[in-house]
Amino acid sequence: MAYLLIVDDDADFANAVATVCRAMGHETQIVSTPGETLPRVSEHRPDAVILDVMFPEDPAAGFQVARDLRRHAPDLPILMLTAVNQQFPLGFSHRDIDPKWLPVTDFVEKPVDFALLRERIARLLAGPRGEAQP
Repeated sequence: MAYLLIVDDDADFANAVATVCRAMGHETQIVSTPGETLPRVSEHRPDAVILDVMFPEDPAAGFQVARDLRRHAPDLPILMLTAVNQQFPLGFSHRDIDPKWLPVTDFVEKPVDFALLRERIARLLAGPRGEAQP
């Protein structure tokens, strides 16, 4: 069983993701603001973080949170799970994963099929820490 930190301001979506994770046997915790993320990681280091990009106070906050997490915990797996491409059609995908600009382990667009989410979480937890997964 892994401990997963879900960072998303959409309470309904975060709870749905947590339900999927708990059904997989994982423990979850949800934080709703980017500023809560690092303190929570410092208090109880998760096995992985599921991170949104857009937050009301900053539509790109998740990008900075990913960079901050990578500096704080270089080997922490991060799954970016976001609808950023629906708001800003820039075409972000796993191909944009970059150690400096987008330092996440994997990238999945919302809305997400929960079967795909389960697959990606399993791969995230099984794969090499901190390395991009295709």
